[in-house]
Amino acid sequence: MASHSSPQSSLCLFLLFFATIFQLATSVLVKCSDSNFTRNSTYQSNRNQLLSNLSSAGWHTGFSFQTLGKDPDQVFGRALCLGSYNSSVCQTCLLNAEDAIKTNCSLSRRAGLWYDGCFLRYSDTNSITSDEESWSPILYNTAKISNPDTFEEVYSNLMGSLADRAANSTNFFKVGAAKFTGSITLYGLVQCIRDILPDDCYTCLQQYISKFQATAWGQQGGVMLGFQCYMRNDIYQYFNLSLIDATPPALPPELPPQPKGKKKTSTGTILAITIPLVLAFVLIAGLCVCFLKRRKSELMTKPLLNGSNREEIKSVESLLLDLSVLRVATINFAEENKLGEGGFGAVYKGVLPDGREIAVKRLSQSSSQGLGELKNELLLVAKLQHKNLVRLLGVCLEGQEKLLVYEYVPNKSLDQILFDPEKRHLLDWEKRYMIVCGIARGLLYLHEDSQLRIIHRDLKASNILLNAEMNPKISDFGMARLFGGDQTQHITSRVVGTFGYMAPEYVMRGQFSIKSDVFSYGVLVLEIITGKKNSGTFENDETEDLLSFVWQHWINGTITEVADSSLGQHYSRSELLRCTQIALLCVQENPGDRPTTSNVTVMLSSETMSLQTPSRPAFCIANSSIRGGGNPDFSSKSVPMTQNEVSITDIEPR
Repeated sequence: MASHSSPQSSLCLFLLFFATIFQLATSVLVKCSDSNFTRNSTYQSNRNQLLSNLSSAGWHTGFSFQTLGKDPDQVFGRALCLGSYNSSVCQTCLLNAEDAIKTNCSLSRRAGLWYDGCFLRYSDTNSITSDEESWSPILYNTAKISNPDTFEEVYSNLMGSLADRAANSTNFFKVGAAKFTGSITLYGLVQCIRDILPDDCYTCLQQYISKFQATAWGQQGGVMLGFQCYMRNDIYQYFNLSLIDATPPALPPELPPQPKGKKKTSTGTILAITIPLVLAFVLIAGLCVCFLKRRKSELMTKPLLNGSNREEIKSVESLLLDLSVLRVATINFAEENKLGEGGFGAVYKGVLPDGREIAVKRLSQSSSQGLGELKNELLLVAKLQHKNLVRLLGVCLEGQEKLLVYEYVPNKSLDQILFDPEKRHLLDWEKRYMIVCGIARGLLYLHEDSQLRIIHRDLKASNILLNAEMNPKISDFGMARLFGGDQTQHITSRVVGTFGYMAPEYVMRGQFSIKSDVFSYGVLVLEIITGKKNSGTFENDETEDLLSFVWQHWINGTITEVADSSLGQHYSRSELLRCTQIALLCVQENPGDRPTTSNVTVMLSSETMSLQTPSRPAFCIANSSIRGGGNPDFSSKSVPMTQNEVSITDIEPR
């Protein structure tokens, strides 16, 4: 074998590499879901318009998130260009990607596509599915690198540094370069979708860096991409070096040797002594900062992590946010940023450095929501992703502060509109019906469709948040309980929740199940229909609670008279009757007679399905006691009462 390459062979290698890189840059890598929509449907129309909107808007800033339509035809979309592209190239790429994704995934309900350095994605859900999250194809240069062990060390240092810096930047994008040999430089590029958490960005990039290293060991470079992040490395320059934050300073020039016999200390000697000392100081300072940061993290989470397994510890630590960040976001919890206040403390609006709006729940030191409840909420909500559940973004535990950070929901909670005489007109019948259906879908996800089976235990109007389109999001999972395997019910000696919404078997015997959540849902639906609190003022002494009030009109055949007066006559009589009947079925005394959440969603979506006749509601609240509908066992018992806005928060282990 020849010890040197001819000019012809070098040219061939160069052309081969150029062809490989060209293929990487222009390949269409696409992921289409198996679930399809109907041709010429509303969903297809919304999908096409959304893609057009994304390609038109995304090139201005390199990223765009948009949504279009209403459930079940609502479409969510994201467009992203590599940070190394200018706006003109980005625009061309997104327009081509729009055509390509329509061609490759013509009828798919969800799809993602990388095209020429830009990413386009649409879906019927705002969250990333497990199938999409696992999609991470690798394209690599087939040429081998000499001395791969040294190369891997340079690769790990460069890409790891870029991942850390990108996750802490505003646009989740970084490029860099590192010397491999005297003549070869390794170039790296990392980028994340811009609407994820910094920790999620860092985790995604680290996984890709490790996976590429394991899969393409010894290769000269390549690309790894997915729905949340992108990574590329190569020994050829493929971005403008001006994009690198800072170039390492050049080494000082070597000085000529001092003539012999002179006692004067040379500059070279001073540098030889000073530089190692400075480097040692920097290294020690860096180690101290890392130690203090880790120690701070441990102190913040220690009360939460006692008795937790490794997976739970990792889950909590991934959600940690610095108090300083939240102080800046909320302008030091300014009064003008306060969204509301309850027994647990206050909620503030804030804006993170990346522009995302957040709601910060600041628990007061005297709050009834303790560490057990806080941990419960963290570990449950962090694993849940559904458009009708509020999204938990992070937690902060520093000093006396206990802060939970959620996505910002602009219309606050349902009770603040539904029970406000001046605002209730904002909830016309169409919106109320949408809220009723949305809460049912959220409950269905908790009870049956998520990987976990979760009983909320405190479903009420103040725990339903409304976004800009008045779509409901179930919140506050501090009292929720996780059921495992085939478990269907549980008995507790500590009853927690809110009177007026709690099922009788739960109040009297501590027995809770999905049917106790269904009872709370029924009460909530009656409140939405009537615009009255379940402990409000009613027509006479015989109907002093909401369930009796509605039941009396039901048996008298005057059910339309329970409709909120702010609706006037502007409502669907058939929908109102159906919702009322479903709600009455949900609040029956025997849990076995109540429908499941899946039954409720089917009944709400079908106008022709016949419904059972409800029996008298389980119990009524009167004079600080609980009595059953003709059941002597209930009438003989009494339970201390609280206002229905106040929750009982005794916590027991999950």
